[in-house]
Amino acid sequence: MTAQSNATVFGTVFIDCKGFPFQAYIPTGRNLGRIQFVHGGVGRNIAENIGNMKLPVRLVSSVDATGLGQEVLDRLEACGVDTSYMAKADEAGMGMWMAVLDEYGDLAGSISQMPDLTAMEGTLTNQGDAIVRSSSHILLEVDLNEELSSEVMRLAAKHNKPVYGIPGNLDIVLKKPELLSRMACFICNHVEAERLLGRSYIDLDNNGRLEAIRALAQKLQLPQLVITLGAEGSVYYDKTTNECGAQDIYPVSVVDSSGAGDAFFSGTVAGLMQGLSLRNAVVYGTKVAGWTIESQENNCKTLHDKLQHDSLIRSLTVPVQV
Repeated sequence: MTAQSNATVFGTVFIDCKGFPFQAYIPTGRNLGRIQFVHGGVGRNIAENIGNMKLPVRLVSSVDATGLGQEVLDRLEACGVDTSYMAKADEAGMGMWMAVLDEYGDLAGSISQMPDLTAMEGTLTNQGDAIVRSSSHILLEVDLNEELSSEVMRLAAKHNKPVYGIPGNLDIVLKKPELLSRMACFICNHVEAERLLGRSYIDLDNNGRLEAIRALAQKLQLPQLVITLGAEGSVYYDKTTNECGAQDIYPVSVVDSSGAGDAFFSGTVAGLMQGLSLRNAVVYGTKVAGWTIESQENNCKTLHDKLQHDSLIRSLTVPVQV
């Protein structure tokens, strides 16, 4: 990433209410434990991750015009995130996510309340052209709504800006799969990949997974595609180099697995923005996801220091010409 680079994230802000049981979680019983409110949302998580890596980034989203909304903005700004284009709404400017983690730190159940995207739509209508024109890379939570996603993609094509996409709930992608063909890279999990493929993915052996990701990338006309597999790592395909491979996870002490997918996306895209090959960028993303899983929040606040002192990451940071 050069000094002139400036990534822009288009995505949502949520406040997460998380429950952590002290013992084995019983879905139909009473569970004593700890309840914590943390800042979340796919777009917000990604922006904070990029900021915590000390890379220039701004977030286009909305928050409530309340003290809690201001708290979200203050935290982002403390991480170096530009919040100039964060709209404030009287209500429902940000969503809510209620989640219960099991005794292993894995998600046991959740309910989401989506934000009202009207304020964000106003920002895109009035300032979207200037925002995209002044950005070097666009990071898009694809499933905002059809109008928002399509307009971001239109502006990115107009100004020739690469777009890196992550699905929120996949509904928009399933309705408008042509959006993906205009992206530089799309990163999704195996459940989302199965919906796009129309068949099982996780049950395939390694060769089957590599054949399937290549076929899916070709079907969707994607230059680069990454599918995450949870504890089994990830697989990736790069059409330009015709490289297709698998990446294992690194050992971690699981505290809270929520936010891991956003962290993987953040790290992988940060690697690509800095000139790494997709194979090496996926290593970058795997490391960032692992450090996030070891955190009690949706983000690891010490990403920059960890990246600076990790010998494997240091060996990858020489830009790779593709």
